[in-house]
Amino acid sequence: QLKLVNPSQYRFEHLVTQMKWRLQEGRGEAVYQIGVEDNGLLVGLSEEEMRASLKTLRRMAEKVGADITVLREREVDYDSDIPRKITEVLVRKVPDNQQFLDLRVAVLGNVDSGKSTLLGVLTQGELDNGRGRARLNLFRHLHEIQSGRTSSISFEILGFNSKGEVVNYSDSRTAEEICESSSKMITFIDLAGHHKYLKTTIFGLTSYCPDFAMLVVSANTGIAGTTREHLGLAMALKVPFFIVISKVDLCSKATVERTVKQLERILKQPGCNKLPLLVNSDDDAVTAAQQFAQSPNITPIFTLSSVSGENLDLLKVFLNILPPLTNSKEQEELMQQLTEFQVDEIYTVPEVGTVVGGTLSSGICREGESLVVGPTDDGKFLRLKVCSIQRNRSACRVLRAGQAATLALGPFDRSLLRKGMVMVSPEMNPTICSVFEAEIVLLFHATTFRKGFQVTVHVGNVRQTAIVEKIHGKDKLRTGEKAVVRFRFIKHPEYLKTGAKLLFREGVTKGIGHVTDLQAITTKENGLEESLGPGQLSF
Repeated sequence: QLKLVNPSQYRFEHLVTQMKWRLQEGRGEAVYQIGVEDNGLLVGLSEEEMRASLKTLRRMAEKVGADITVLREREVDYDSDIPRKITEVLVRKVPDNQQFLDLRVAVLGNVDSGKSTLLGVLTQGELDNGRGRARLNLFRHLHEIQSGRTSSISFEILGFNSKGEVVNYSDSRTAEEICESSSKMITFIDLAGHHKYLKTTIFGLTSYCPDFAMLVVSANTGIAGTTREHLGLAMALKVPFFIVISKVDLCSKATVERTVKQLERILKQPGCNKLPLLVNSDDDAVTAAQQFAQSPNITPIFTLSSVSGENLDLLKVFLNILPPLTNSKEQEELMQQLTEFQVDEIYTVPEVGTVVGGTLSSGICREGESLVVGPTDDGKFLRLKVCSIQRNRSACRVLRAGQAATLALGPFDRSLLRKGMVMVSPEMNPTICSVFEAEIVLLFHATTFRKGFQVTVHVGNVRQTAIVEKIHGKDKLRTGEKAVVRFRFIKHPEYLKTGAKLLFREGVTKGIGHVTDLQAITTKENGLEESLGPGQLSF
């Protein structure tokens, strides 16, 4: 927008309608640049015009129920005597009916790089004492507190209100209060850095479908241990990532610069093809957030300390502005499909019964809805009813596609459930299979990969051992080769979709690919008749 000085009533209404549409497109937030012509020419406004324009913008925002925050101001060198400025403004809608923006950020990095501590500092709002006090609230097991190593997946939330201020646990708020007062929530998925827990980390990355990943690198050790592997995982699963270099208070400027250079060198390699962007000021953070969402090749790098709090605000500014990847149109298309919920976690809660946690990948799920869950070991689907839904620990009536939540199933027998199942609407007639084909690339293998080889296959939230039955057109595979391979699950059939991303590993063997063909087993209502579906494979 160039300027919004005293618009006529008609023009004002038009501007408000435009703002409504923009907010809807950006799922509740939009960035306005004032003092820029429609063709992108930076004209700038004088002090008075800018004040009047911001006043108009405030009036517009009030009309649609939004708040505005000035992100940054810049002076323009324009051949005039009075200084002219451009302003960038974030307009964010106050959430109605719990439709806050929810971004999921997976946290990766080598063991001892300070992932849990950084999250502790962000979500608790107090700095670390250099001995790991900030992370104690994040750990789920006693052995994690004793060793200081995360071994399970934990979730932490950080909110931003409509004015762009941080809402966290600092003022002794509860999780429910954070949800109520935030218009944007960031859920951090704290993953394990230790090599021993790699399968947990892969599960976290494939099944929780994070929007972004944050790779934490310690400034004093640089790229070590599992850092490269985690970087590779994020790239293989096409999760856009940004990098945080932590512990800069422990080492000299030269050491930090060396780590940054090391990272830049790796990111610019032909395999990565990323463009590193070092964030040193608020201005950089704003640019980084906008560029990062538009082009996945840009990788912002932050250097900060969880102890001294240096540059921590830049990360907060970045997270505050970071827009969601899908726009509202894509989400609405997903919502019109049939309900499908991935089961990632299973709990038993006293007086509630069995509770499952996971992500709704398509459709809409309401309280009291009847769904079927499966496949069981013998390939059947069982009926169940959703009693209540909670999202980020506060009750929620309707769950929309792409949101993570926990569903209470009442007196349903927990032993019938396992991770990797799906809950779908009964009319979906889901296809399940124990034999499937995938086009894969072998990333690393000590010897040759051949028929009869057993690997652990990760597809979404499915994780099971499978046997290689056939490699099409070849006897064996070597590192870096592509092929279509037929796998068979060892234990029980699973629900898969063609085109799903696939990751497999066995010891040091690793490979990625996607599912190309399923040999479907269709189950009828009574679960007795079974017939082979389309795409029958002859043996």
